[in-house]
Amino acid sequence: MIILGIETSCDDTGIALIEYDWQKKCRILSNIISSQIEVHAPYGGVVPNLAARAHLKNIKPVFEKALKKANYPKINLIAVTKEPGLIPCLLVGINFAKALAYNWSIPIIEINHIKGHIYANWLNNSNIEFPILSLVVSGGHTQLVLMKSHKDFKILGETRDDAAGEAFDKVAKLLGLGYPGGPIISQRALKGNPLTFNLPRPMIRNKDYDFSFSGLKTAVLYEISRHGLSSTPLSYKGCSSQRHALKLSEKYINNMAASFQQAAIDVLISKTIKAANEFKIKTIILSGGVSANSELRKQIEEKIKKDLSNIKFQMPEIKLCTDNGAMIAMASVYKLEKNIKK
Repeated sequence: MIILGIETSCDDTGIALIEYDWQKKCRILSNIISSQIEVHAPYGGVVPNLAARAHLKNIKPVFEKALKKANYPKINLIAVTKEPGLIPCLLVGINFAKALAYNWSIPIIEINHIKGHIYANWLNNSNIEFPILSLVVSGGHTQLVLMKSHKDFKILGETRDDAAGEAFDKVAKLLGLGYPGGPIISQRALKGNPLTFNLPRPMIRNKDYDFSFSGLKTAVLYEISRHGLSSTPLSYKGCSSQRHALKLSEKYINNMAASFQQAAIDVLISKTIKAANEFKIKTIILSGGVSANSELRKQIEEKIKKDLSNIKFQMPEIKLCTDNGAMIAMASVYKLEKNIKK
């Protein structure tokens, strides 16, 4: 079976072709992504209407490139992201998928974007043992999801305000580092000392599995404000444009990036370990755009090996962490299997 995966939920136009057989063997034939960083960087975040226009411009060339790289195979199924995401962007992918399905007379399966991130792990390994705990960390979502089977998903906890990736973007903006913030914070943190600033770990001791990163972001804002001897907290826009006026040294920025990143990682790992113990998990998987963060990947793997040696750990290749069509195609396999078995 050859599956075409289409992903346009935010600011990446992703189209992929995967080959899958019922022996659970998957091969990625092509996985093409067109990023819109240059479009949105001047605004410090994704602008939905501009993103939709960029998808309209990019989707056909990306599709043609994906087909060419896969050597123009016969496609049996189309998988497309339906939700969640930016509606104008989602519509571009959905309408493109419908046009192809009509032209080729093949079926469409609509996929939940979060499940797409989760199933990116199956692109590397189809033999992941249940029950599974999935930590989903992205720009728009932070969730702990319990999977007892491919049919049984339960959200144990999620963010009450900012997602982790959103907080990374906002802190990068506060430090005058630009957009997108996740990769920049990660790079600058490598040069900094994570113990420099005593930042809060919001909700880390709460009994539930919800997250909150708004307070952590605000703590960074106040630290920068004090550093600049400001009598009032700086606005995000103001702080971004006043980096020179505040005289934020490279050392200060690196140390703040490292301190913020470590605070966020501590919360994510602590909640994950707690849930794994309570629900007798056999496998922990990591997914979402922030799962590309090198320090998060390293620390969660080390913590699981140290404290949960009986639990397996799985994470996608870095190139499969961000939004892409291959993960959407992979998710359709298990949705199709679920429907067939019914």
